[in-house]
Amino acid sequence: MKPAIDPATPPAPALDAAQLAEAFALFSRASEELSTAYNALQGQVAQLTERLTMLMGALPAGVVVLDRSGRVVQVNRAAEALFGAELAGRDWDEVGRALQATETPGELTLARSGETSRLALSETALESGDERILLLHDITDTHQMRLTAERNERLAAMGEMVAGLAHQLRTPLAAALLYTGNLRQAELGAAERARVADRAIERLRYLERLIRDMLLFARGDSLGRQRFGACELAAELAHTLEPLARARQLDFQCVCDCGDAALHGDRKALAGALTNLLENAIQATEAGGSVSLRVELDAAGSDAATASAQPGLRFIVRDSGRGVPPELQSRLFDPFFTTRADGTGLGLAIARGVARGHGGDITLRSAPGQGAIFTLALPLAAGGEAGAEAIHQS
Repeated sequence: MKPAIDPATPPAPALDAAQLAEAFALFSRASEELSTAYNALQGQVAQLTERLTMLMGALPAGVVVLDRSGRVVQVNRAAEALFGAELAGRDWDEVGRALQATETPGELTLARSGETSRLALSETALESGDERILLLHDITDTHQMRLTAERNERLAAMGEMVAGLAHQLRTPLAAALLYTGNLRQAELGAAERARVADRAIERLRYLERLIRDMLLFARGDSLGRQRFGACELAAELAHTLEPLARARQLDFQCVCDCGDAALHGDRKALAGALTNLLENAIQATEAGGSVSLRVELDAAGSDAATASAQPGLRFIVRDSGRGVPPELQSRLFDPFFTTRADGTGLGLAIARGVARGHGGDITLRSAPGQGAIFTLALPLAAGGEAGAEAIHQS
C-alpha cells in the first residue's frame, strides 16, 4: 500500500545540470580551502613543535614530562645531563631513587661520578591531568654562595662582638685570678680555702661555657644529619628539664600531638636549642608558675619564616613568667645581649641559628606580666624513599 501524499506539500524542485555543476564547484572550492587551511595548520604545528624542541634543548633547567602512570614521555638534554643517562620511557620512581631529600623543602641532592649536585624541584600538572611536568634547577653554586654569605654574616657579627667579648672574658677571668690569688695565703683555713677554690672554678666554668657558645655561634651549621621522631625528642627534653622545674617549684607539662612525625637534622643541636628555650623559661618563672612544651603539626607551614605548602612541626615553649618588654624583644636574639647576670648572651642567638640551619625559625610572643611563648618551627622530614617519595610530597 503506497503512503498517502499530502496534497498541501509541494514537490521538491528538480536540480538541472547547471545547478549540479555549480554545487560541485562550490564543494570543490570549500574542500580546497579546507585542505589549504589544514596544510597551513600542519605547518604551524610543525613550526611550533620545532620551536618547543629547540626551547627545551636550550633551557638550562632539566625538564621531565611524565604521563599519568609516572613514566617519562619527554625529556630535554639538561635533564639527561644531570642524570647522565637516557630517561625517555623509564619509570620515574626508579629514576628518582638517585635523589636524596635535604633539610630544605623542595631541594634535593644528586650524587653522580663522585660529585654531589643540589637541585631545586618544582612540579606542575596539566589541566587535563594526563601529564605532569617536572623542572629541575641545578642550584649547587647558588647553595654554596648562600652558605658562604651566611658564614660571612656570622663572621661580620663576630667582628662587631669583639669589644663585647673582651668585656665578657675580662670580668670572669679577673674574678678567677682574684680567687686563685687568695689561695696562696697561708693563713686560710681548709673550709675557706675550699670556698675560694669553688668560686674560682665557678668563674672558670663560666668562661668555658662562654667560649663553647662562641664556637657554636661561629660554626653555625649543624655537623650531622639524621632522621628521628619529634615525640622522642620531646620526651628526652621532658626527662631532662622536669627535675629542674620541680626543684624551682614549677608545674612542668610536655605534650606531643604529632604522632610518628619525623625530623631530619642534627638531633643534638636541636635538643640544645630547645633546652636553651626551656631553661630560659624556667629561669624567668617564679615559684608556683608553670612551664610547658607542646609539639604539634603545622600542616601548611604557618610560621612566616617557613610559610609554604611543606608541612612542618612547631615546638611551643610557654611560661607564666614576667614576660619580655616590647623594647627588648627585638634585641633578644642579638649575640651577647642578656638580661641575666650569669648568662652569656649567646644562647638564643645559637638557638635561632640552629633553627634557620634546619630551614625553620624561632618567633616570640610576649607582654610584660603575661609570660612568653617561644615557637620553634621546622619542616618535616621527607618520608619513605628519599628521592621519588620526596618529589611526590613536594
